[in-house]
Amino acid sequence: MLKTRFTEMFGVDHPIAQGGMQWVGRAGLVSAVANAGGLGFITALTQPTPNDLVKEIERCRAQTNKPFGVNLTILPAINPPPYAEYRAAIIDSGIKIVETAGNKPQDHVDEFKKHGIKVIHKCTSVRHALSAERMGVDAISIDGFECAGHPGEDDVPGLILIPAAADKVKIPMIASGGFGDGRGLAAALALGADGVNMGTRFMATKESPIHENVKQQMVQNDERATDLIFRTMRNTSRVARNAISQQVVELERQGAKFEDVRELVAGVRGKVVYETGDPDHGIWSAGMIQGLIHDVPSCEELIHRMVADAEAIIQKRLGGMIVH
Repeated sequence: MLKTRFTEMFGVDHPIAQGGMQWVGRAGLVSAVANAGGLGFITALTQPTPNDLVKEIERCRAQTNKPFGVNLTILPAINPPPYAEYRAAIIDSGIKIVETAGNKPQDHVDEFKKHGIKVIHKCTSVRHALSAERMGVDAISIDGFECAGHPGEDDVPGLILIPAAADKVKIPMIASGGFGDGRGLAAALALGADGVNMGTRFMATKESPIHENVKQQMVQNDERATDLIFRTMRNTSRVARNAISQQVVELERQGAKFEDVRELVAGVRGKVVYETGDPDHGIWSAGMIQGLIHDVPSCEELIHRMVADAEAIIQKRLGGMIVH
């Protein structure tokens, strides 16, 4: 067993979290992660309404008696969702752990803390991590440039970002972006993190609610099979490389604005990818860790294998290098 500040704070067996993922963070996956001793998060905004979120939380509770949380991502939107209503649904459901991400969540953090809820805030830079710490969050998830989704605009990979944050952040911190096996877990702990947060790796598991074709595509893809879109709009997003992402990159090269690519990047099209299994139908999220994904295990197999491998690396490989 690996005991860290993260496992102790959140009452889980292993220092592994499955962070919020649009269309993917549903009860089946989250309960499987929880039952395997990790910390899973239901993605609030995947649910069409706050009431649907309440039902999804109940579904998850019916499948596990272990701790799990809810992710609430606050992003700029043309028609923003009713965040306060989703927040109320989380609080009223008795959830005790929340992952926040996106724009300054001070109002949400204050409200969650009032109800005794622990908050992990996801950031992409040391300065944002320190700002979240001042805001009163309980833990940080620090997201390196390798990650799927929004890596920020600083382009700092985990090898530098994690220890840079560990030097300054006092509260528990987990590392995100580029993690998928025991080597990564051991490395994150060595760099000063208290655990790892994984998104892409959990997409390629038996319990992940996406089409088998997409899982197999991730197994086939290597570490180069991602694209950075919206770079020119300073809203960079790392996605799986496919016909659509390549088109968007080319249009941006030609000076396209968001309006010009809006139809191509519509979230609904990405949702169809996960449902029908056509990897080229729309934009879908995946990180560079695809290069280290070689199978589609159950969440239990994945988590137990990672922890066993990390322990072996720490005790045998690294321990064996010390000469007295």
